[in-house]
Amino acid sequence: MNLVWAAGGGAVGLAVGSVVSGLVFRLSVPAGAPDRAACPRCVARVRPWSVWRCQHCGHALATPALYEALTAAVLALLLGRFGGQPVSLALSFLGALGVALAAIDIGVQRLPDRLTLPAYPVLMVLLILAAVAGRAPGALASALLGGAVLAAVYLLLGVARPGGLGGGDIKVAGLVGLALGWFGWATLLAGAALGFILAAVASLVLLAARRVTLHGAISFGPYLLGGALLAILATG
Repeated sequence: MNLVWAAGGGAVGLAVGSVVSGLVFRLSVPAGAPDRAACPRCVARVRPWSVWRCQHCGHALATPALYEALTAAVLALLLGRFGGQPVSLALSFLGALGVALAAIDIGVQRLPDRLTLPAYPVLMVLLILAAVAGRAPGALASALLGGAVLAAVYLLLGVARPGGLGGGDIKVAGLVGLALGWFGWATLLAGAALGFILAAVASLVLLAARRVTLHGAISFGPYLLGGALLAILATG
């Protein structure tokens, strides 16, 4: 762990986290509903870059500094581990995006296309640049294959068990597969397995606490993203 890179990642994460906080506020709505742009209490328009508290009535809109701190922690871990490597920019982009996606999925159980679909060309361009800068065409090919394979596996699982995995999970799996695949099949398998392990452990804890039932559904996106982060940090 490079502490200088980690500190830099944390500082960048604090700034990027304000953007993440705004995305979570605006997109944490049911599927098909318009983006949230106003305070739920006074209906005053909320500034997209300042969503902790309504500037008009003072109503709390989000936990102060929560997403800034989470984004800072993720980027500090990633840059502390991979800082200076060409792939670090792609990983940082996916890390910050993952914080927003996980928070939205926990809040409203959806992974909006507004975030997942544009992320594909951005992440692929960043990986192509990393491959050119690092002279790693093999890693790029592995990333593309990993993204296709993991998305296909999730698609098959979704078809085999309707209601278990949603379309958003499949799209996020493709993004995660791109990052995991860059590091090879061992990292791809570890990340995929860890996602299911984390989800299973969380389900058991929630069942024991009577927060869900055997027929209830949990948001899978945070565990998919969390498993990928752990696998990349441990084996990348």
